[in-house]
Amino acid sequence: MNYERAMRVALERAKFSSTASGDVPVGAVMLNKEAEIVALGNNQRELLNDPLGHAEIVAIKAAARSVGAWRLDECTLVVTLEPCVMCAGAIMAARIPRMVFGAWDEKAGACGSVWDLLRDPRALHKVEVVSGVLEQECADLLTQFFAKQR
Repeated sequence: MNYERAMRVALERAKFSSTASGDVPVGAVMLNKEAEIVALGNNQRELLNDPLGHAEIVAIKAAARSVGAWRLDECTLVVTLEPCVMCAGAIMAARIPRMVFGAWDEKAGACGSVWDLLRDPRALHKVEVVSGVLEQECADLLTQFFAKQR
């Protein structure tokens, strides 16, 4: 499946996040089994003073409300940045079978860079990981954001 369309939507959510509240520009999109968007998310930590306000968590919660179930076992999460440990745990807890991301997070990534929780052989729920979708665009957005912070 081609995830570029969904990643472009996630990138728009990431840009909105940064512009609207000064949050780190990370966006997420949840797709159903027909590849239709059922939920959107963007970082909201600064906006809400919420340490759990990661784009992935926001999208997972919105998707659960949208589909009317906590098990998102027919969904795919598309996110602009490799998820952290917290978000990887939430992906597994929600039983999401596939997660797609753009840029690698060499400092806190938990899906193949620093850790690989989603594919850990000891995990109760394994997740297919697709990486590098629009990787450069996703990475550039983050690089530009942090360059402005300095």
